[in-house]
Amino acid sequence: MTLYSEINEQPERIQSLLAFQRKEVERIALEIRKRDIQYVFLAARGTSDNAGRYANYLLGAHNRLPLALATPSLFTYYKRPPKLKNALVIGISQSGKSPDIVSVLEEGNRQGCATLVITNEPGSPLTQRADYVIDIRAGMEKAVAATKTYTAELMSIAMLSVALHGNKKLWQDLEKTGRWMKEALKQDNFIAQAAQRYRYMDQAIVLGRGFNYATAFEWALKLKELAYINAEPYSSADFAHGPIAMIEPGFPVLAIAPKGKVSGSMVEMLKRLHMDISAELVVISNDKRALALAQVPLTIPSDMPEWLSPLGCILPAQLFAYYLTLAKGYDSEKPRSIRKVTETR
Repeated sequence: MTLYSEINEQPERIQSLLAFQRKEVERIALEIRKRDIQYVFLAARGTSDNAGRYANYLLGAHNRLPLALATPSLFTYYKRPPKLKNALVIGISQSGKSPDIVSVLEEGNRQGCATLVITNEPGSPLTQRADYVIDIRAGMEKAVAATKTYTAELMSIAMLSVALHGNKKLWQDLEKTGRWMKEALKQDNFIAQAAQRYRYMDQAIVLGRGFNYATAFEWALKLKELAYINAEPYSSADFAHGPIAMIEPGFPVLAIAPKGKVSGSMVEMLKRLHMDISAELVVISNDKRALALAQVPLTIPSDMPEWLSPLGCILPAQLFAYYLTLAKGYDSEKPRSIRKVTETR
């Protein structure tokens, strides 16, 4: 059960990453601070793109850095890359092999930008185009569906943000993350039983907001690639602007709604779905108000701060996708039509 074992080894991988890469990340942050960085330009695909969504919120909220997600086709097919003056160009790729991400880093170098790569393959083609490299140290990931490389990417982004910020107290929160993740994984048996309830589900909406906008996309991706469910991710704010009209009584809505700045708006949306529409709710949270509205409540530790909650929230989501895949009779190790490494141009 490769996927299952990789889900469960994530807390240890995160602790190892923090222990072995903190000094390197602090060194990189020191070098970046010497540059006149005005914004971040980030290129990624798939799961790594979802990690980029987390960076969008975290680097904005903690470091006041605007972040633009790259459109790699402008670099490859259209040959019309944007001007990147004063940008920190970041490429995130588990394999470091995707030619379109490499092309963005190459253009960043050509325009004289600082370039950084976050990858699980420190000797890959992508790293050869970078000024700085963060090795996420996830170890070999054999399962096609990415799990531990995703959370290691999130942790690398969080470490970079803290190092750029310079607040030592935030490092203390990072040091607790492995413990928080272990707590989130203790719901294994409950999730295995709950997944049976949804074995005939073929479509769902996944809601998140703020830091967990990324989690909504990643949970939806895992449901698509493993259980072949048409799972559509939305910000709860965007969802209110039209797509909510799709929801009928019993329609499954999966939500990530931990305590934090956006929890009030998420709870209001969940109340509307529960009380006015009678939607079927699966909720990941540490907010009692949100959990009380769910048919299936999944918890993360109560003291996990919002900015790190994506590292906790994605674990119940991964287990849910895994057990639902088994409940539907599919092979979690051999999802159809996809490969471990996808090289897009």
